[in-house]
Amino acid sequence: MPDNTGFLPLTWPDMLLMAPELLLGVCFIALVVLDLFLPRSVSRSWIGGLTLASLLGAALLVWLRMNEMNDGAGDAEVLSLLGDSYRIDDFGSLMKLIFLLGTALVVLLGLGTASRDDAITDKGEYYYLLLPAAIGAMAMASSANLVTLYIGLELMSMTSYVLVAMRRRNDRSAEAAFKYVVTGSISSAFILFGMSYLYGVTGSVQLGGIGQALPMAVENYEAFVYVGFGMMLAGFGVKVAAAPFHAWSLDVYQGAPTPVVAFLAVVSKGATLAVVLRILYSTGLFAAIDASGKGVGDDMFFAVLLVAAIAMLVGTLAALRQLNVKRLLALSGVANAGYLLVPIGLSITMVHSNNVTELIFYLAAYLLMTIGAFAVLTVVSRAVGHDELRGFAGMYYRAPWTAAAMVIFLLSLAGLPISGGFFGKLFILLGAANAKAYWIVAAMVLSSVISYYFYFGFIRQMFMRGGSEERISIPPAIGIVIWFCAAGTLILGVYPGLLVEGIDAVFSFQGDLMNVE
Repeated sequence: MPDNTGFLPLTWPDMLLMAPELLLGVCFIALVVLDLFLPRSVSRSWIGGLTLASLLGAALLVWLRMNEMNDGAGDAEVLSLLGDSYRIDDFGSLMKLIFLLGTALVVLLGLGTASRDDAITDKGEYYYLLLPAAIGAMAMASSANLVTLYIGLELMSMTSYVLVAMRRRNDRSAEAAFKYVVTGSISSAFILFGMSYLYGVTGSVQLGGIGQALPMAVENYEAFVYVGFGMMLAGFGVKVAAAPFHAWSLDVYQGAPTPVVAFLAVVSKGATLAVVLRILYSTGLFAAIDASGKGVGDDMFFAVLLVAAIAMLVGTLAALRQLNVKRLLALSGVANAGYLLVPIGLSITMVHSNNVTELIFYLAAYLLMTIGAFAVLTVVSRAVGHDELRGFAGMYYRAPWTAAAMVIFLLSLAGLPISGGFFGKLFILLGAANAKAYWIVAAMVLSSVISYYFYFGFIRQMFMRGGSEERISIPPAIGIVIWFCAAGTLILGVYPGLLVEGIDAVFSFQGDLMNVE
């Protein structure tokens, strides 16, 4: 089926609609030039401050655009560019706000470490390379076309490869970068291979065009449809670090600079999840029926849930014997990738249609508790000289308030009250129960219970083990990150309705994900 969608060039009004992305692009170029001309004696923290300002400015533009589109006159209008290849809708805007907030916190985390961390030799590059990575994540959230989606994915991936290798004189960082490049390239190849099959059987790269041609494609080329979607899901599984596609994450997390790891754990993972959700729903895959009357979409959504269950169980079981904190948090990220995949894999039923609300709420909670935990790890590892769990011994006596903040993050990661992680997991669990997916409910509960052991291992070290009596110093920028994340985690745990009502007020499945041309 030929793709009749005309490719329309960008006009000046269209450029204004992409103001957040363009702002980051202009700031990136300006900061590159500034870094070239600044003397080496000048601190690159100025570049970090300007990077932070550009991210907050882009977030403000996204917020203003979303408010303008939701003026109380009914469902918000969806703005499409380049023949509906790029969409400005509420789903994309909500995800962009999360990505920009996460990247801004990563910049703050870098500002607290760069002046003291001589292992990151290129301070200026560290800051401004986060901007094209954020642009790539934003492009992924708004893409309604396989080509623009892949461009956004590769833009984020390639800059991430460079960021992982920032510690050029560190052998472990070089090893991590090599493994990340190899696995990332393989996953991109899987995704591109799957896209080529979908284009071959539908004749379109537009998600809407694929959805229109999908029933005929399932009737005539059922096996190719399975291969296309299956390859793409496998490739995205690597990007999101969900078991059994997660092996790369342990070495990469251990070798990369801690702020970069925080970016990979939150922004990169969130952008990939946004893409998976948009592809599965905007193509109408859940309605695709094969010759026997069985839904092809049912198999794909079941595959997502199966990967989610494997990720939750493998991540938590493998973390039980892990003593390196970075590798432990990598396995925690594997398990959390499983939790985040559950609302995507549940599809839409008459009794369950809050998938996106559940996903965005838990992603926001995951952002706060994960970046907060990495911020605490940063100050602890700097004080003790390593990333092992024993470095947290006696932390309550060395930095009592930081230890209290870490307890908040651990409670949220474990899904215990009163924390954002508790309500995030609860909403997902109740959604799965309403959809009668009881087996995934059992996997979630079992995984959460198992995780208590290694999360409480931190608390045991901090409060029940003796260690050095030297006080741990907290740089102001890292202190801001820690307490912003702790306060946000508590607010989501005490008043979850604030975020839930905000999401429900602007997002709709029909308007944002199924209104495709």
